[in-house]
Amino acid sequence: MTDETKETRQASDCGEPQEQSAPAMQQLVDMGSSVVKNRHGTVHCLTIVGQVEGHMVLPNNTKSTKYEHVLPLLASLEESDDVDGLLLLLNTVGGDIEAGLAIAELVAGMRLPTVTLVLGGGHSIGVPLAVCGKETFIAPSASMTIHPVRMSGTVIAAPETYRYFERIRERIIKFVAAHSHISEDRFRQLMLSSGDMANDVGSVLYGEEAVTMGIIDRVGSLSDALDSLYRQMDRRREE
Repeated sequence: MTDETKETRQASDCGEPQEQSAPAMQQLVDMGSSVVKNRHGTVHCLTIVGQVEGHMVLPNNTKSTKYEHVLPLLASLEESDDVDGLLLLLNTVGGDIEAGLAIAELVAGMRLPTVTLVLGGGHSIGVPLAVCGKETFIAPSASMTIHPVRMSGTVIAAPETYRYFERIRERIIKFVAAHSHISEDRFRQLMLSSGDMANDVGSVLYGEEAVTMGIIDRVGSLSDALDSLYRQMDRRREE
């Protein structure tokens, strides 16, 4: 073997691992998601951060989660034979209601083992996203803001507009109540409560409070969320 052939082969051997890891690294950069395989199985970790972007594109200086990326990804995970569980990490201020509900509904309807973990904050439409997993966790220092529906831009001051707001609000209330341990009436009270927010109505809950109210299942950290996910994966494998 000539020196030139050796150099070519060495360059090829060194380049191969980089080519294999490039798609995974690009997925982490583009979508904030990663795939890890261990003795328990294969776990896909997906993050919901910043604002949930809807039909309008947010400015480039705004952290956002794009629903047109997340929806097809979730659908492919549900159908994949290579993924055993989904860990959803949330640190979001909220965002587009219908985009957030679409993601939450998709996760809630998955057969795949799923766990959600609120880190930092799960505010506004982040609340339905926080409760959509089969088991839900919140970090002790994390917070959740529950408030009525808001709309920016021109608003027509007519009874029909307020009725529309009310119907959107009820969609959120019903989803949260259906996927947590809080009643519709109690969640509505938290949403319309006064005295907790300086310039608005609503409630801010922290860690243990969210669990006490029945919105989140448990206070926990990453290891707790993963342990729960592994138990779900083991049960599904036995079945």
